[in-house]
Amino acid sequence: MLLFPLVLFPFLLLLLYFIVRPRPVNIPIKNRHVFITGGSSGIGLALAHQAASQGARVSLLARSLSKLEEAKQSIRLSSGVDVSIFAADVRDYDAVQKAINDAGPIDVLVVNQGVFVPQELEKQGLEEVKFMIDVNLMGSFNVIKAVLPLMKERKDRGPTSIALMSSQAGQVGVYGYTAYSASKFGLRGLAEALQQEVIADNIHVTLIFPPDTDTPGFEQESKVRPELTTILAGSSGSMKADKVAKKALDGIKSGSFIVPCNFEGQMLAIATAGLSPQRSFLMAFFEVAFIGICRLVALFFQWNWYGSIEQWHAKKKEK
Repeated sequence: MLLFPLVLFPFLLLLLYFIVRPRPVNIPIKNRHVFITGGSSGIGLALAHQAASQGARVSLLARSLSKLEEAKQSIRLSSGVDVSIFAADVRDYDAVQKAINDAGPIDVLVVNQGVFVPQELEKQGLEEVKFMIDVNLMGSFNVIKAVLPLMKERKDRGPTSIALMSSQAGQVGVYGYTAYSASKFGLRGLAEALQQEVIADNIHVTLIFPPDTDTPGFEQESKVRPELTTILAGSSGSMKADKVAKKALDGIKSGSFIVPCNFEGQMLAIATAGLSPQRSFLMAFFEVAFIGICRLVALFFQWNWYGSIEQWHAKKKEK
């Protein structure tokens, strides 16, 4: 009984080799313009350091000019490279468009800005919900829409990239992340549709799913998390910003559509692959072969999470 599926494996690999689209691509970084939003701290700043050290011309956009100046100085000290900085709020399309026009043609865009206020929806004000949607999702639309005309009209027709920084909370919803998850899940729909729209222009979309990452924003967010959020999120460890940045940059350079950052993220990527594009026929094979196992693991996690939620509420009622 086991021999039959084993015999089919080579044929499955061969089939996947011919049907996997888009085809693999290499997106160079050296001597190219990398533009990073939310680049004054955290993952964005770590990406800027690594891109600069690899010979890229780097531009950073963030709201705070003082933080941008600090970021510029830190990159100059570490790599000897001067980066360009632009102060703008991604919610303001006109300000974003002006910054991008001033920066000049962009080869690699990293849409990295993000805000997070953890809270149960019932307790959270709609202004906070709107703030997260406006920055995380609408801000991404603003940046990409401003960049696209220049990217499409570039003289160098080599491959370019638009990368979006999502979150593992953009793959699975977690207690207390109602608004944040909605804003990050939205990036997936944006990325999948956008890739179809821009592939003819040799523009390649990457969607990055970091876990909890040790950044100033995460440190602040951890202080105000609902207790249940902390309990559930504890099942997945955090990563250093520079390690996430390396995974992200490697994924961008290989043109990968989905970029997980740790083992849990890889399992989530397989479990939620759906109709997303896949350039690697080997990864496509793993998705086909292991999606059932990943679903079983996901059901175990859900069983554990809902059990924790029930226990927490039971203890609360006893008090």
